[in-house]
Amino acid sequence: MQTQTLIAYTPVSAVSVVTPGPASILAMRNGAAGGLRAVLPSSLGNVTGLFLLSAAAMLGLGVVLQSSALLFAALKIAGAAYLIYLGLRHLLGRSSVAAPPPDTQGRPPRGAWALYLEATFVAGLNPKPILFFTALFPQFLNAAEPLLPQFFILTGIFMGMSLPSLLAYGLLARRARRLFQQPRAVLWINRAVGSVFVAFGVALLRLKRATG
Repeated sequence: MQTQTLIAYTPVSAVSVVTPGPASILAMRNGAAGGLRAVLPSSLGNVTGLFLLSAAAMLGLGVVLQSSALLFAALKIAGAAYLIYLGLRHLLGRSSVAAPPPDTQGRPPRGAWALYLEATFVAGLNPKPILFFTALFPQFLNAAEPLLPQFFILTGIFMGMSLPSLLAYGLLARRARRLFQQPRAVLWINRAVGSVFVAFGVALLRLKRATG
């Protein structure tokens, strides 16, 4: 893979990674509620979802989505519904950025596996990486060279930047945990987080299929 390609790809990836979105909001929620023990499996779940999206793009999902209006609409509705569902849980008080109480044995109520799966789903249905991997990612692939090494290098760069970025979001939120111990502040933060998830869900519904 040419050095010029990597030089062009890295800043584009960095901008996509650090721009706030559903994954960073989720990392902040988990970091505020459970610290590193919660944000680490969540962040690992996110990069797993990113890997799956990248693999799907390599297998031609981007082309299929551009050619099939029905499949594109189905994926868009499913992703929007999940993001709106997460948002409504916060708006209705079913989920919270505040640290939940442990069970009778002192264990957190949500296990690492549940946090991992939730983040994997959010990444897989997140409009930001969907657009990146189906529209931008293929532009950096050289058809004259073996595709598999390029896939691992480019995907590895994106995942390698995403993991520390999400951990940073989560740990910064954890440092502000005093704010998350104030009931009134928690109420408004939950509303803000819920509104952001709903907004991203609505934005995904408005996403247009690329043609031509």
